[in-house]
Amino acid sequence: MASTNIPAAAGAISAAAETIRWQVGDTEHTAQWHSEGGWPAPQRVLVVDDTLTADAAYRMAKAGIGMLWQGDFQNARQLLSALARRVDRHRRTPTSNMKAAFEAGRTEALRRARLLGLVLVPLDADHTLNIRRAPDARQACAEAYGPGTDPVVLSLRELLGVIGAHEWRVKGVPVAALGASIHPHYGVFSPVRGEYLDLVASAPLPATGMAFDIGTGSGVIAAMLAQRGFDHVVATDMEPRALACARENLQRLGYADQVEVIEADLFPAGRADLVVCNPPWLPASAATSTDAAVYDPDSRMLRGFLAGLAGHLTEHGEGWLIISNLGELLGLRSRGELLDLIDDAGLAVIARLDIRPTHRKAADTTDPLHAARAAEVTSLWRLGRS
Repeated sequence: MASTNIPAAAGAISAAAETIRWQVGDTEHTAQWHSEGGWPAPQRVLVVDDTLTADAAYRMAKAGIGMLWQGDFQNARQLLSALARRVDRHRRTPTSNMKAAFEAGRTEALRRARLLGLVLVPLDADHTLNIRRAPDARQACAEAYGPGTDPVVLSLRELLGVIGAHEWRVKGVPVAALGASIHPHYGVFSPVRGEYLDLVASAPLPATGMAFDIGTGSGVIAAMLAQRGFDHVVATDMEPRALACARENLQRLGYADQVEVIEADLFPAGRADLVVCNPPWLPASAATSTDAAVYDPDSRMLRGFLAGLAGHLTEHGEGWLIISNLGELLGLRSRGELLDLIDDAGLAVIARLDIRPTHRKAADTTDPLHAARAAEVTSLWRLGRS
């Protein structure tokens, strides 16, 4: 897979952010640049408005020119959609080899993100978007970035994602297996695919004393374990956004006293009757800092979970590994490699529960990865000490 030189994202708007510059007449203007994906600021920026055509925008994007929008907000959204159609029109021909198709698809996705990310908008220090017919994005930006301190410039595409995340946070994502909704925060993986949660809801429990939820994210699995009757659940994560999200969801669901959310790299101290982990399913490098929920470089989280699991189980405890075989179908990892990791960790497979995904991509025959997605199986591996 092609490597990239994209730096880590700032994570929040700060005084250390990169500076972006543009000219209006003879006057140079500057502002802080912000990109959650860690994209560098464009070296050249031109002020544009409603007179900019999509064809001209496409030419500017290919030249790496940032387009700082000063027109109508709704027109900016329409321009972004038209620009996306032109970018997609020039996609490379997909290959029938699944691994090659996956790598080509990631390269195309990065190219697409880079080009579409060059339509820019300014935010005032209080996150106000001073553009005609713009929505009030202050609350959404405060949730994603924290309190504003200085004016910034960011991509319109990122801002639309921030606004969309705020809407999902307010609305919530219904989780049938939980019988309630989870309210994901910006940058936290949303439980939109529910099949793996059906496995968590139905798998037989070894006991109901202590449980660990490793990499809790939104807190949905911790909530399900509490709902299934565990006396105490410890949910861990390394990301501040995930920790805040999990705590808020567990408080809303009434499990705050039953579930302890702590910052930890994988395991907390002690042993548990059940240890659950749903790591990122694809063992590939994270090309941008926002890829971490999907890609597990060199299977770091998977390897760490399996290697440390035996030392955190009670005598008859179980570890539940929730993972899809999509990585195997794409040629990124073999089933033999997974079984070797389990064996090397001093673990034995007690049972494996499988379920087919029901998401839209599994039925999309235009997807270059359709053959792999159509054959995908999500599994809950019940593991014990060998």
